[in-house]
Amino acid sequence: MTTLGHPEKTDSLDESSSVSDVPPRIKFKRPDKTARHIMQILDKEAVEEVQEQREIPDIQPGYIVQLKVEVPENKRRLSTLKGIVIARRNAGLHTTFRMRRMVAGVGVESVFPLYSPNIKEMKVIDKRKVRRAKLYYLRDRMNALK
Repeated sequence: MTTLGHPEKTDSLDESSSVSDVPPRIKFKRPDKTARHIMQILDKEAVEEVQEQREIPDIQPGYIVQLKVEVPENKRRLSTLKGIVIARRNAGLHTTFRMRRMVAGVGVESVFPLYSPNIKEMKVIDKRKVRRAKLYYLRDRMNALK
């Protein structure tokens, strides 16, 4: 609908409305930094999505944890593992922790991804006070769980 007295005003309104519909173009100076930033955002979203699906406790070195892990060979069987966390590596979705346990009197270490779908349940049994981030000295001790 146009007015007879001011046809140029309606044209300018139409042009400004079409310009505002287009989002402004963002100029990136370094594509490698931009790609890294986008990957960090996607990684953070993936971690939040996994945390919504199931509860993941904050696991630190020195904690004695009990895991129920799905055995890869037999998808129906759950294996219960109990051990002490001796290390943790933070890497977003690829965060891992190293657990040491005793099997038939022999120390066994296993590395588990924290957000793995194979881990069905995690339970923190005990919290030991430690002064180090990596407890590799427990390898020399025979039974660190007691």
